Amino acid sequence: MVPSVLDARERGVLHARAMFARLDAHGVWWADGTGQPCDVVIWCTGFRPELAHLAPLLPGWRQVVAPTDGTRSVDESRLYLLGYGDWTGSASATLVGAGRTAKATVADISARLAG
Repeated sequence: MVPSVLDARERGVLHARAMFARLDAHGVWWADGTGQPCDVVIWCTGFRPELAHLAPLLPGWRQVVAPTDGTRSVDESRLYLLGYGDWTGSASATLVGAGRTAKATVADISARLAG
């Protein structure tokens, strides 16, 4: 665990939660009815993405590929899939390569929230 994550856990400000059940206009909601307001969800998919648990949010997925515009989901505009697909480019398995995609995603999110 990187020091910043360990520190956040030790301070009690970072907690693991179960997968949320749905998104709505105000944020994410869990099956027990609790919610968390949010503007955007960034899902870091990794090398072998498993998106079955996101199927309710991604009607276009159909267990083949979730359509994206850059890293943003076409089906759920507040969901970003970092590391997903074969478009991630060279060196995407490295921190430098993943960082390029992440920076572009943050720029897109910032522009969308500001606009």
